Amino acid sequence: MSDHSGKVALVTGASRGIGEAGARSLARNGAAVVLAARSTTDIERIAQSIVESGGRAEAISCDVARFEDLEAAAALCLSRFDGLDILVNNAGLIDPISRIEDSSPDDWSKVIDVNVKGVYFGLRAVASHMLSQRSGKIINISSGAATGALEGWSHYCASKAAALSLTKCADKEWREHGIHVVGLSPGTVDTEMQVQIKASGINPVSRLDPSAHIPAQWVGEAISWLAGDASSHFLGADCSLRDETVRKAIGLV
Repeated sequence: MSDHSGKVALVTGASRGIGEAGARSLARNGAAVVLAARSTTDIERIAQSIVESGGRAEAISCDVARFEDLEAAAALCLSRFDGLDILVNNAGLIDPISRIEDSSPDDWSKVIDVNVKGVYFGLRAVASHMLSQRSGKIINISSGAATGALEGWSHYCASKAAALSLTKCADKEWREHGIHVVGLSPGTVDTEMQVQIKASGINPVSRLDPSAHIPAQWVGEAISWLAGDASSHFLGADCSLRDETVRKAIGLV
């Protein structure tokens, strides 16, 4: 696993699941971590746990659908830890799941605000600092839904396709400036999102046995791995945790 000593990471959606696992893995490998999420109580508890384990962490209330919140999170990285080297754009929504004809335009738009605008706002918030230092690692949490259509997931599929496009665009613009932008497609993960998917009863994913889902900790380890030298192999593209070669490289079994 990569050594992130001296690095500073910003993780969105860090209050549970993949975000929490990613923050903890980065911290275990030496990074100072700023946990950003709407659930202030949860991120404060996780940050305190990291500190008590010998790591460095801060928590900040953040709604990724608001650019000013991500600006404040980036500013905290710089003021508290004097750096910003890694961004994990993890915050995402899938609920409510419904067919297009039954969907709520307001709810559909909310998912786009978080899953698409949240990724763009994250990129924009760190751009100035990373460009000035000519280095940085950005990991956008993606999904197989970025390239495949699923019944009831029009909002999620469209948003993840847009996030993948943002990964490609940011890589095209920033690679020559030393910034690595990659996507991470973890497959199905044992998180609260799978509870929502199962409850919907729509499309085959909702009928998967829980044993099919990988633990969030695996994705956390993949985030830390990609935040190191491994990112150079996936620039402007999604790294899939369904790939056994990738799993073996990370040490996941």
